[in-house]
Amino acid sequence: MTEAYWNKKIETASRDELRKHQLKLLKNQVKYCYSNSEFYRNKFKAAGITPDDIKTLDDTQKIPFTSKFDLRDNYPFGMVTVPLVDIVEIHASSGTTGNPVVGAYTTNDMDVWAELMARSLYATGVRKEDVMHNAYGYGLFTGGLGFHYGAQKIGTTVLPISGGMTQRQIKLMKDFGSTVLCCTPSYAIYLAEAMAQEGIAPGKDLKIRMGLFGAEPWSERIRERIEEKLQIEAFDIYGLTELCGPGVSVECSEHKGLHIWEDHFLIETIDPKTGEVLPAGEEGELVFTTLTKTGLPILRFRTRDISVIEADRCECGRSHSRMMRVRGRSDDMMIIRGVNVFPSQIEYVIMGFPELAAQYQIILERPDALDVFTIKAEMTEQTSKKNQEELGVLKLKIKQKINNITGLSPIIDLVKPGNLPRTEGKAKRVLDMRSGKI
Repeated sequence: MTEAYWNKKIETASRDELRKHQLKLLKNQVKYCYSNSEFYRNKFKAAGITPDDIKTLDDTQKIPFTSKFDLRDNYPFGMVTVPLVDIVEIHASSGTTGNPVVGAYTTNDMDVWAELMARSLYATGVRKEDVMHNAYGYGLFTGGLGFHYGAQKIGTTVLPISGGMTQRQIKLMKDFGSTVLCCTPSYAIYLAEAMAQEGIAPGKDLKIRMGLFGAEPWSERIRERIEEKLQIEAFDIYGLTELCGPGVSVECSEHKGLHIWEDHFLIETIDPKTGEVLPAGEEGELVFTTLTKTGLPILRFRTRDISVIEADRCECGRSHSRMMRVRGRSDDMMIIRGVNVFPSQIEYVIMGFPELAAQYQIILERPDALDVFTIKAEMTEQTSKKNQEELGVLKLKIKQKINNITGLSPIIDLVKPGNLPRTEGKAKRVLDMRSGKI
């Protein structure tokens, strides 16, 4: 049964075959949305187009964008395209900045989601014989259940641990012989720290051999830290509540980008300022169109995620386009003293210093007319024993490195190990207090 999740015919199809398949699905999806969604019908009329105007994949550019604000403005069910009695499961974002974004699933949508997650897990090497330690949150968040459904479809044993009780998680990981770890990258770092405190050597005392990490941007240097501390192979996985949850794209063993399952999603890259579509290979904002969703389909959704798309065939044999690691979000970009800065640029510097741990915070304040830019970074135990002169030299090196990348000179505050808050979910790296909110 597990071989079903290496779908060689579709995963290695030629680009021409894949694009023909996408066009057929796109035309059907556009007609479906026009017929069943007042929201999209109004969008099309305002743009002066009908479904008949979509004759090629390039014609997708005629369709107006859909944004997170559209979903929030139509909360909760204004964009659902089937009778509510046909919705069998509902997920939602946290909604910390207003109405949550709702994901509504039909039976067909649940089947597709489970198949995409099974395909994603299988692509990384997860098999029936594995024991998956699933530390993603269960509930309205799509993470926990998405991994759960995919693993069950393969036949993998699932431990639905969810978040919290870190020491207990480590005990169960050891007792149950877990081989696959699934959680946010920041929680993986937290687990590694807790294991070290308890004297557990992952490569010796545990059976964990690999991990799938997502739900927040993370860098190659974070991957190196995770792989070193946990003695595993780390894979990146990507998804959004608006699209289906996790399972939109995933890394294969080549680790040269995340394969987007293009038989279910149409991908574009745009200039985030102008909305102009960019050619493959240029960095921009990712835009997705769902091709097979029936409960709450989305046309040209602006993710705000910044990445690069490569369309050449991967060495693993798959032909589906690959998105490079998300560098950040266009709406997460900080403007500091008139300079555009992504948190990922700061993380790149911090992770390059072995004297520093993986925990850091960016603090932005404006007590007077000018921005005050502070970076708090945890030292390793060994670094914390250095004298003030040595720490002063380290601070200067960090500041110079950040200045070389951003042109800014932040205040560097080195703090003792364990001084910064940990999280069992998504890490909060930026505290922007200039507008009065933390």
